[in-house]
Order: sequence, then C-alpha cells, then structure tokens
Amino acid sequence: MVTLKYQERFKTVKGVFDAFTNRNLFELQSRGHFDELVSPLKIGKEANVFLASSGKRYVIVKIYRIQNSDFSGMYNYIKQDPRYESLKKRRREIIFAWVQREYKNLHRSFEKGVKVPKPLALKHNVLIEELIGDEISGEVALPLKDSAPQDVEEFFELLIEQLRLMYHAAGLVHGDLSAFNILNLKMDEGDKPILIDFSQCTLVKSRASLELLKRDVKNLLQYFKKQGLKLDAEEVVARIVKK
Repeated sequence: MVTLKYQERFKTVKGVFDAFTNRNLFELQSRGHFDELVSPLKIGKEANVFLASSGKRYVIVKIYRIQNSDFSGMYNYIKQDPRYESLKKRRREIIFAWVQREYKNLHRSFEKGVKVPKPLALKHNVLIEELIGDEISGEVALPLKDSAPQDVEEFFELLIEQLRLMYHAAGLVHGDLSAFNILNLKMDEGDKPILIDFSQCTLVKSRASLELLKRDVKNLLQYFKKQGLKLDAEEVVARIVKK
C-alpha cells in the first residue's frame, strides 16, 4: 500500500486510489521513483496532481482517473494523432494511451531543449515528472494565471522561442495552451516560461495541427492582451511556423 502523509488532506480525493491505481503507485514506489505522496497540488476532473518526496528532493506525481475520465472525448482527440490511428475505443486502452502520449511528448520536447518538466517514469495511469520550482523545498512554480511576469514583453518573446523550438525541433503543437499550463519560473536572471500538460500535444504533421496552433495562440493573446501587449494572432502564428 502506498504511504500517504497527512491522511486527512486526502478526503477530497476519496475514490481516486482504486486497487489498480494503488498497484501502479506501489510498483513505482518500489522501484525508487518516489518515497511517499505528501499533498495534493491540483484536483481535476480527469487527473490529480500530487507533490511527492523522493530522497532529498520532491517530484510530481500525476494520477489519471480510470472511471471518471471522459474517455470518449479523449478518444476523439487522440485519434487525430497519426501515432494512435489504430487505437481501439476501450476505456483503459484510451486512458493508458493518453498518459503514454503525455510522457512521450514531454520526453520528445525535453530531448530537443524545450523548457518542460523532465518525465521520470510511467505506469499505466500514473506519470512522474520533475518538479518545476525548488525541488529541495518542494515549492512549485505557479501558473501564469496566478503569477504575472515582471517583464511581460520579454516573457512573451521567451515563450515564442519555446513554441518555435517545440514546433520545428520536436515537431509538436501543444494543443491546449493557456495561462493555466504555462508556469512562471522565477529565477535570478528573470522570469522563464515552462510548458506543462502535454497530453493533448500532437504532431506537426497531423491534419489538425495548424488549427490547434491557432487556438493556442488565440488563448495566449487573450492573456497577454490583459497584460498590455497588442498582438496580431496571424502574425504570431506566422512567427512560430516560419523556419
């Protein structure tokens, strides 16, 4: 059985740890990927995110729900990805593929130098990632929606660099980008954007990639417009796709 600290904190996630999930967590724990779950960071409709200890540092454990996930929505989305065209419409297979795709997309992006959490381990519906923030204290970087950058224009330019690198080097489009899944990592040299939540990420060669990119840009510009930047969506898309 997976060790949990402060059991009372987990009343809000009652039912998440079914026997299947517990086995997956126990196996990852036994392999030394983490020691124990410490506290929930985010409780979502499809997945819950936990802070976990791992030796003298902390990592992130993301657990996808088996029963409550919208697997039909996942299926319709993932079928657009050429890597999963042969996927059958079976709940567990879809959810496992969804989590696997997030792991693969993170790994592919990380290897190409995109600023993302390093994926550390995967077991069916459980994904373990590097913590973005202070991995010694366990303090996590906040999403952009909760932590506006000091220099908005500089932050935006750094973000465009990351999206270009992701598009051209990794061959990926995020597909669900917004101020909710861009972390603002506070560093001595300034704020840095870190991209997270890669389960909806798809290949550039996918038929849907351009429309997904346009949607990503539209979402981003809604946020940056509120921060005082005047930007044209078509020009931003062109900057990203131009070699």
